[in-house]
Amino acid sequence: MTIARRRVLVTGGGSGAGADLALGFARAGAAEVVICGRRVSALEATAAQHPAIRALPCDVTDEASVQALYAQAGRVDIVIANAGQADSAPFVRTTLDQWNRMLAVNLTGVFLTFREGLRQFDGWGRLVAVASTASLKGYAKIAPYAAAKHGVMGLVRSLALEVARRPVTVNAICPGFLDTEMTENSIRVISEKTGRSLAEARAALEALSPQNRLYRPDEVTAAALFLCGPGSDGINGQSITIAGGEV
Repeated sequence: MTIARRRVLVTGGGSGAGADLALGFARAGAAEVVICGRRVSALEATAAQHPAIRALPCDVTDEASVQALYAQAGRVDIVIANAGQADSAPFVRTTLDQWNRMLAVNLTGVFLTFREGLRQFDGWGRLVAVASTASLKGYAKIAPYAAAKHGVMGLVRSLALEVARRPVTVNAICPGFLDTEMTENSIRVISEKTGRSLAEARAALEALSPQNRLYRPDEVTAAALFLCGPGSDGINGQSITIAGGEV
């Protein structure tokens, strides 16, 4: 069992971990990697970096859009639900719109992506959710995000039992703060709300790691390649945590 000749779909593939995942699987010999998201220019920039990558637009919170994505992509063997969004606010100031948005992108998006992916598997398949350490523990001021990510782990564990007698596995990768565009946005928000410099805000996030650093997107890619490669058949319903010992 190798990545070679497998077809892969990565949501949120235009930047950050998604772009690194797409390139990692393409370089590992995947027959094709289909990436999707809402920012077409970012998707095209990633696709331009390797001939095996194809970009398609998709809103993972919209059922019809996800169904159209799979219709255009063709049958895939590996589905990586990576699309996500972060937000923060004290709980009493959190609006219903913020709550709904966090659940829609981070939980409903995984549900729709996995459901349509599983429906079209022809035998062997891999479902991988890029979740978060917020799937496994709480953090102040991100209750909707943490609730959604905890929901992803519940989905992964439950679905894993449904497919356990098939050559299909369902797992999650749970990184701490990644050195990506999404974290840069979080750093800017922290700076604006607290008056700290950008460097101080970044240091505050790094300090959450016992290794005192942000994690690299290629660490997520390495874990995903492992979950989809030789020797991974018995790993099902699990979370691989990339957090330096935090969780």
